[in-house]
Amino acid sequence: MLQALKALIQDVAGTPRAEIGAEDYQVAAAALLVRAGHIDGDSDAPERAKLVELLTRRFNLAASDVTALIEQAEEEDREAVDLYRFTSLIKRRLDEPARIHLIQMMWDMAYADGTVHEFEENLIWRVAELIGVSSRDRIHMRQRASRDAGETS
Repeated sequence: MLQALKALIQDVAGTPRAEIGAEDYQVAAAALLVRAGHIDGDSDAPERAKLVELLTRRFNLAASDVTALIEQAEEEDREAVDLYRFTSLIKRRLDEPARIHLIQMMWDMAYADGTVHEFEENLIWRVAELIGVSSRDRIHMRQRASRDAGETS
């Protein structure tokens, strides 16, 4: 109980905890990608495949590890009341290029089903703001994801 209260105070104060590791960042990033895949109310096979592809490539994980990571991320996302628990950890742990890369991954998720929904756009905008990614970089990452997805706009 005391440890949980201490961790909460450290999170609110913005002080990094000693036990924050790579796995925590992976869960936070995966949870944001899971949310991007579900936020439009329709999580389909292309989005699931893109999620697996992105996590496998980014974290160099085996298939069973990716499955476990997705399950944990889905659980964390269900329990989260807002984005803060994920974005605060990411902002503290990652440098700017890695945060920009996360926004790229979120755009890739948004384009996975061929249509970017306004809820996906809004989520990515909010996450970018919370983790300190500029509007310029966010828009650049969207254009890149659009090109990669083969969208002609």
